[in-house]
Amino acid sequence: MATIIETKQKKKRRPAIGEPAWEIARFYPLQGSWTEDDYYALENVNGNWMIELANGCLEVLPMPSLFHQRITKYLCRRVDDFIGPDSDGETAMAPLPVRLFEGQIREPDLVYFEKSRIHDIHKSLRGADLVMEIVSPGDEARERDLKIKRREYAKAKIREYWIIDPETRTITVLALSGKTYKVQGEFKVGEQAGSKLLKGFTVDVGEVFAAGERP
Repeated sequence: MATIIETKQKKKRRPAIGEPAWEIARFYPLQGSWTEDDYYALENVNGNWMIELANGCLEVLPMPSLFHQRITKYLCRRVDDFIGPDSDGETAMAPLPVRLFEGQIREPDLVYFEKSRIHDIHKSLRGADLVMEIVSPGDEARERDLKIKRREYAKAKIREYWIIDPETRTITVLALSGKTYKVQGEFKVGEQAGSKLLKGFTVDVGEVFAAGERP
């Protein structure tokens, strides 16, 4: 007489509302395994999110506030007015991927670059000459802008890095010296922050933060 052995098939759990779609996530590389091709493929499918590629990992950045955007726009206008329409340089604002070196793609808040860096207007910039970051709130954002990106931008040989810090209400201008940055100046409200690369370009620190805080 045959014996029938019944096996219970494991019931598939229904995803909870608000839970990530893990099945979709498994189509993508694991953190630490992302390549530049993977990064660009994601961007082509999903549009340009505020996502950076660092050491094989995707870093999803907080979306900028209106305060943050106003400061970026103000600084971009000031640089544009300074260099003029016939300059060999150009400015751009995030979101815009900038390839620092192999496997490292960042999206600085503001980028100034010589036009010789443009190889294809439909692809990432290859490096930059000056970048600016407005520091977002939180320890992780401060660590990224004040330390991690400082090392990365220096390694990428970006000649100047401005850190606009709303928490301390200061602007720090870093100029590349060899393989590392040296502080060109730490400017506070009431002072003029000046560029070493764009000789003669200055901004009033108080006016920069006022641009973000206007009614």
